[in-house]
Amino acid sequence: MNAAPADQIRLLDVQSLDTRLQQLAHKKSSLPEHAEIESLTKDLTQQRDLLVASTTEESDCAREQTKAEQDVDQVRQRAARDQQRLDSGAVSSPKDLENLQREIASLAKRQGDLEDVVLEVMERRESAQERVAELTERVSSIQARIDDATARRDAAFEELDGEAATVTKEREVVAGSVPADLLKLYDKLRAQQGGVGAAKLYQRRCEGCRLELNITEVNEVKAASPDTVLRCENCRRILIRTSESGL
Repeated sequence: MNAAPADQIRLLDVQSLDTRLQQLAHKKSSLPEHAEIESLTKDLTQQRDLLVASTTEESDCAREQTKAEQDVDQVRQRAARDQQRLDSGAVSSPKDLENLQREIASLAKRQGDLEDVVLEVMERRESAQERVAELTERVSSIQARIDDATARRDAAFEELDGEAATVTKEREVVAGSVPADLLKLYDKLRAQQGGVGAAKLYQRRCEGCRLELNITEVNEVKAASPDTVLRCENCRRILIRTSESGL
C-alpha cells in the first residue's frame, strides 16, 4: 500500500486522538466514585436488611405486649369480680369461701407473673425501637453518602463526556483527510492491537511495541519509497517515518 508521507503523518494525529479517547473511557470507567458507590451500596443493603429485621422484631414485641396486657386485664377483671363476691357476703359456705379466697390468691400470683411478662416484653420492645431508630439514621446517612458520590460521579461523567465529544469531532475532521484505504487498514490494526494501529518510528525503535529495528530492517526502511506504507516486523502496526526516525 502507498500513501503520501503527509497522509501517513496525519495517521499519527488520528492515533493520538484515538489514544486520548481510550484514556477518557478508561478514566470514566475507573473513577474512584464507582468503588465508593459499590461499597456504600453493599453497606446500605446490609443495614436495610438489619432495619427490616429490627422493625419486624419491634412489631412482634408490640403484638406480644398487647396480648400480655390483655391477659393481665382479664386476670385483673376476674380477680375483681371474685373480690366483689367475697366482700358482698353472698358466699356463706366456709368451703366456698375458702375456695374463693384460694382463687383470689392464685389470680393475684397469676397477675404478678403476667405483669412481669409485660415488663420484660416492654424492655425488649424499647430495645428494638432504639435499634430501629439507630439503623434508620444509619441508612439515611449511608444514602446521603451514596447521593453525594453519585453526584460527584455524574459531574465527572459530564466533564469527561464533554471532552470526549470534542475529541471525537476533531478525530472525524482529521480522519476525513486520510485516504480511505489507509484509514481502513489502521482501524483494523487498531482493533487487533489493543487500540494502537499506527506507531512512530523513533530513533530506529517502533513506538508501538518498543522494540528497536535490527540492521536489516533499518536498511529496508531506508530503501523504501517515502510513499510506501511500512509495517513493523514485530507488532505489524503501521510504522510512520518522521524526522526523528534516526535513519
